[in-house]
Amino acid sequence: MATVTISKAERSYIQTSLQAKPPLRADGRALLDYRTVLLETGVAPLANGSAKLNIGKTSGEGGGGTEILAATKLEVEDIENGEGVEGGRISCSVTCSPSAYPHISSNALDDLQYDYTTILQQTLSHPTLHPPNLGILPKKRSWLLSLDLVVVSDSGNVFDALFMAARAALWDTKVPRTRPVQYRANPSGRSSGDNMQVDQENDQETTSGFDTRQMAATAADFELPDYWDEGETLGGREKWPVCVTLNILPPVHFLDANVHEEASVPLRLLLAFSFPPNSSANLQAMRLLGPGELDLAQMKSLIAYGQKYAKDLFTALEVKLREEDTRRNVKARTRFAAR
Repeated sequence: MATVTISKAERSYIQTSLQAKPPLRADGRALLDYRTVLLETGVAPLANGSAKLNIGKTSGEGGGGTEILAATKLEVEDIENGEGVEGGRISCSVTCSPSAYPHISSNALDDLQYDYTTILQQTLSHPTLHPPNLGILPKKRSWLLSLDLVVVSDSGNVFDALFMAARAALWDTKVPRTRPVQYRANPSGRSSGDNMQVDQENDQETTSGFDTRQMAATAADFELPDYWDEGETLGGREKWPVCVTLNILPPVHFLDANVHEEASVPLRLLLAFSFPPNSSANLQAMRLLGPGELDLAQMKSLIAYGQKYAKDLFTALEVKLREEDTRRNVKARTRFAAR
């Protein structure tokens, strides 16, 4: 749905400019150029992973742009009580700040949030992307990974921004290591002065009753060797997809539309691609927005273009994420050395 309304004259002017030779955009970009993308991870201290992303911010204070805040939080779910599922699960939620859409009603805002949430949830919860380290105890405990995103401001191309921010927050996520524990009664039947019973191993070595060397399948509970902000990275983080939105105005298409350009095109094609290491690209999601139509030949051509654009975006984003990892590791070592 369009988030702004423009006049017929303005729509005609924008369309004519985009179809001109050479095409003309208000900010001087070429059809396939993105605006400046700013990204920072680790922005929410109490989250397991977080990121802030801005597309199109101009120089100076309050430079606008499309801004997204994303954060992940891990919670333990009880599989036996029907709360969780084996291997863990992912839940996505998108909230739109009213200040980002002051011109639409609260009901329309709810619909917009629902649309964003549905697309993100259906894409990121697909089994091919499921992290392998969200399980804790087989058939007993698992992690619920909640991914919450807030659209702080919207100057166009929110879908691409949401997926980039989501990928950055998931990349930044740390899963606390867990250690299965099992209570074993004192075989001698003698009472103990505390809750730590002992058992005799074959080699007569005394061990704690909370024996962490047993298999997780027989464990009664688990403990966390890590603090909440420590742990291992989310498994398979290289596979999280990016989205490219092709704004289609025959005979041309263009990327990273601002809100007025979005309101001027009859059709937008959302394509979410993942690029697993040493494997071919996967088209994880596709959706058409708008009253326009595409035939099969056009669709195939646009998907091929979209894969190329998504690969370029994926590569640039991964470079930035690894730079953020390095920056935060250096900062952490400096803070530790100062203690």
